[in-house]
Amino acid sequence: MSDVSVKTRSNAARGDGMSIKLILRKWWPLYLMMIPGIAWYLIFRYGPMYGILIAFKDFNVFDGILGSPWAGFKHFEVLFHNPQFVRIMKNTLVISFLKLLFGMPPDIILALLLNEVRIAWFKRMVQNVTYLPHFLSWVIIYGVLLSFLAPGSGLVNQMIRSLGADPIAFMQEPSWFRTVLVASNVWRDIGWGAIIYLAALAGISPELYEAARVDGANKWQQIWHISLPGISHVIALLLILRLGQIMNAGFEQVYILYNARVYEVADIVDTWVFRNGVEQFRFSISTAAGVFKSVVGLVLVVVSNRLAKRWSGQGIW
Repeated sequence: MSDVSVKTRSNAARGDGMSIKLILRKWWPLYLMMIPGIAWYLIFRYGPMYGILIAFKDFNVFDGILGSPWAGFKHFEVLFHNPQFVRIMKNTLVISFLKLLFGMPPDIILALLLNEVRIAWFKRMVQNVTYLPHFLSWVIIYGVLLSFLAPGSGLVNQMIRSLGADPIAFMQEPSWFRTVLVASNVWRDIGWGAIIYLAALAGISPELYEAARVDGANKWQQIWHISLPGISHVIALLLILRLGQIMNAGFEQVYILYNARVYEVADIVDTWVFRNGVEQFRFSISTAAGVFKSVVGLVLVVVSNRLAKRWSGQGIW
């Protein structure tokens, strides 16, 4: 019996090896299609990691990365001891958390509402209208915001003036600027963010809704007890990924919309690095800031993933 079992295991092992070959032979077009994506990540994501060395060197363009002298943690010390570091870190975290807090719920709500729409043409129209702003650059959105929020000719301020109140310089007032940032970000990405939740909702079995209706559950009860639990794993996944990007408060948006009058509440790590690092050719400072952001993001992803697995049993890995 032992000899038979050994032969069975060896045959199974050979069978598994053959199955892998058969899978590769059968699905080779799909693996071939993966090559450009893998190459993109290797070239543009993993390849540039070699440049991390710049953060630990007094980088000189003419000497190159290897020829530049080592500086240790000198540039990190310059970054952390900068008198503006606390302010830019605070602005980065506040803006990121505001975008996270007010950005995810509208995406989920829109996806839940669209999932309940049964008129096909109306659903497609709403989807197209909400998706469209995502494909607009922040330069175009800046022009749209000016047409609405400009103190002199903006539509909103004209309405405020018609009510007898003084116009508000939304784009120049520190007390209003973060509101404009968060609101414009929600408006731009709400439709795009709802796509993933709609895909997750489509995977919920219709039989669950039918059973709930038989038991007398109304729409709100179906959403609360079926739809939301059905996409909870997607919500947890996206929350973890967004926490990993918490140090990226949106460089392009902030850089285009902000001005010197709102530096106190709008200057983030990326914009400070661009002004004081890239524009002044201090590449070592810029790289040190990038490494610091990446380390913080990695720590947040690991911690949030462990907390998610402990509380809900679901995580990225």
